[in-house]
Amino acid sequence: MRQKSRADGPLPGPFRESFWRSPIRGPWLTSVFGLVLLIGIPVMFATGLFSYAAYNPNLASVNDETPGKGLLGFYLFSWPTHPIWLYRLNQGTHVTLGLVLVPIVLFKLWSVLPKLFEWPPLHSLAHLLERISLVAVVGGIIFELATGILNIQTYYKFPQGGNFYALHFYGAWVFIGGFVMHVAIKFPAMVRALRGHSTWDVLRTDLARTRPEPLDAGGLVALQPDPPTISRRGMLAFAGGASALVGLLVVGQSLGGPFRKTALLAPHGQEMTGVNGASPDFQVNMTAEGAGVTAADAHASIWTLTLNSEVITGTGMPPEGTDTVTKVTTLTRADLLKLEQHTVSLPIACVEGWSTENQTWTGVRLADLAKMAGVPEPSSMLTRSMQKGGAFSRAVMSQAQTIDPDSLLALRVNGADLTLDHGYPARVIVPDAPGVHNTKWVSSLTFRR
Repeated sequence: MRQKSRADGPLPGPFRESFWRSPIRGPWLTSVFGLVLLIGIPVMFATGLFSYAAYNPNLASVNDETPGKGLLGFYLFSWPTHPIWLYRLNQGTHVTLGLVLVPIVLFKLWSVLPKLFEWPPLHSLAHLLERISLVAVVGGIIFELATGILNIQTYYKFPQGGNFYALHFYGAWVFIGGFVMHVAIKFPAMVRALRGHSTWDVLRTDLARTRPEPLDAGGLVALQPDPPTISRRGMLAFAGGASALVGLLVVGQSLGGPFRKTALLAPHGQEMTGVNGASPDFQVNMTAEGAGVTAADAHASIWTLTLNSEVITGTGMPPEGTDTVTKVTTLTRADLLKLEQHTVSLPIACVEGWSTENQTWTGVRLADLAKMAGVPEPSSMLTRSMQKGGAFSRAVMSQAQTIDPDSLLALRVNGADLTLDHGYPARVIVPDAPGVHNTKWVSSLTFRR
């Protein structure tokens, strides 16, 4: 039990222990919120790492949004093409869980507010380590949630020289380092606090019988508590209800179907009108206007697709215009329509957490185009778009992605020609690839060997 002498000392405002008067704040409530985060945060962190691996950043510099990551990229692997729902599930889980945990994080921060104003700020080496972990955890989780929410809302105007992927990636590693240190320091205290109270007894305790916890050495329990205005079970219900409500208002963008109409907090939660009036439409992040692509640019009478082959000797991306690239042939849209057409059923899933149901795509297999380019077994494929604005005008696909029989240069979707916003006159569609790598308004395909 801590001493009470600080309560009447000369410290100002929140630095005085007697400033904090909530009768329900204490080790048990803090530990319950901590336990929820201890389960949820590792899942969110792992799905975030998998999300970045899906971009195949080790494949080529074109795909690498975090150059210089060094040892932090130890886990990267070649992202598979099947099952086709893997990236959709991973990213839906990552984004939905991150948003669901926002209320829990806020309640957890409320529960430990006295610790943030603790005085003196340092009084031992162990306390120094605890404070370092606290700064990394609190600062890290706020930074990660803020950048993630901005990206979910398709706000990409990050400070010059920074982009979401690098900021979020490096921020996640800083946060998880502090999180692991903080858990190692606080886990024994959390276990003691949870064992010290029967959860069932707390849940049966109403407002009239709510009492403060015994004074603790950690300084969370109020020295001079006010009368309770909410019980601990009420606080838990409030926090759980807030998380559940957030989840219900966003998860529909990943589940699709009738649930999509419930995704009121998601920028791509609602159904759209129709493709040429023939079938249900689906969402896009970047419109043709945003990409600087006009109907004149994409008109079938002037648009052509260039097939190239390229001999490479390393893992980097040779500069454009070098003599390593050989132009093989040029095809019009009419030429492509004369080739053998294939139809596949694939979703589109994006980093922001939204995804579509399976759409029916029709076009030419990328593997067949690779053979036309004289590279029947390409090591990878570079796609270039004719877009003039925005990011991801180029993307590199792995060998498995290029030769997969479900990988197409799509010309039609759901029984109708692609619309301009969906990539007319031709776009790439590859199973289980992030949406931005399914390049729209394709101008050339370079098959590398």
